[in-house]
Amino acid sequence: MKVALVTGATAGIGEATVRKLVASGWRCVATGRRRERLDTLVAELGSDKVFPAAFDVTDEAARDDALQQLPSGFAGIDLLVNNAGLALGTSRAQDSDLDQWKTMIETNVTALVSLTHKLLPMLIERKGAIVNLSSVAATYPYTGGNVYGGTKAFVRQFSLGLRSDLDGTGVRVCSIEPGMVETEFTMVRTGGDEVAHDKLYGGANPMTAEDIAETIRWVAQLPPHLNINTLELMPVSQSFAGFRIARN
Repeated sequence: MKVALVTGATAGIGEATVRKLVASGWRCVATGRRRERLDTLVAELGSDKVFPAAFDVTDEAARDDALQQLPSGFAGIDLLVNNAGLALGTSRAQDSDLDQWKTMIETNVTALVSLTHKLLPMLIERKGAIVNLSSVAATYPYTGGNVYGGTKAFVRQFSLGLRSDLDGTGVRVCSIEPGMVETEFTMVRTGGDEVAHDKLYGGANPMTAEDIAETIRWVAQLPPHLNINTLELMPVSQSFAGFRIARN
């Protein structure tokens, strides 16, 4: 039975991905900061299918300790899903909080590359796969996207670079780049502003966490000779139509 390690599994896309993979016969190491949510997943899906690893991805010591404690049935990682990430703030660059910028970089970039580097020897040995969660913000800029978009552009380019470096190893790498997905994302970004959440998603028929999780499951279970380099998804209601023009 193959094993996946999914970061950010306490909500949204990460949680949905664990459910999808377990339903398809995988075992999952589910990571996240909120232990109680991981325990709920274990209670629902079974301790033989899900192992909870509670740590903050930016805490390398806690991460290493958790990885060292993986039981034998979960210790061999075949798939790394780098899902943990966040956006903070919607202000223009000149009005932004520098600490929020640094937190996004530490979470979306530094923690992602650190965990990837840690698991690369095992993934090469097992001819595994890496799925990195980027965003359409990596390609299409928008007001207030500044550092968040920059971190996701890094994830996209890092994924392509990994593909180049891992040539001949059998390891597959995919950058999945979703547009609007209704999760806790906007609540986190705005500090719990339900009005902003409802304004963004209301009437838009956005994608769901399950939509993206099903895409991850599909990518993970493709034949080993087939790699999806990048995969961009948007709800039909969202597009990249039109430039903005500031008028006098």
